[in-house]
Amino acid sequence: MHTLNQILNRKQINEIWSVGPDATVLEAIQVMADKRAGALVVMSGADLVGIISERDYAREVILKGRQSSETKVEEIMSAKVVTVPSTESVKASLALMTDNHIRHLPIVDDGRVVGVVSIGDLVKDIISDQQSTIDQLESYIRG
Repeated sequence: MHTLNQILNRKQINEIWSVGPDATVLEAIQVMADKRAGALVVMSGADLVGIISERDYAREVILKGRQSSETKVEEIMSAKVVTVPSTESVKASLALMTDNHIRHLPIVDDGRVVGVVSIGDLVKDIISDQQSTIDQLESYIRG
């Protein structure tokens, strides 16, 4: 089974997209749209202070009739962020995401954010791994 570090090394984008807590939600949504990302880590300097997602936007701005140009990221972000080290397995990370009902998982090593994976990244890795096993078994059976 692979680790998150292996997934980070394979991802074509090594950039960590973030926004500050004082940014407006409109600015955060614009970054998400530009980067085609469903979430951003919220950083205060080098410190991870939260995560903001499209879900947060929908639930905390749109449904509550707030103005995204006037609402600050810190007002709607999830401040309690679930993180894992890059040495964590894909399987354990997927279980953690499922248990916590989250779609994006920041990877933190020695107090520093080194990447973010989505549930899609993990599912893609598991499917690829299973396909490889199937191919090997079929090859073995054919002799």
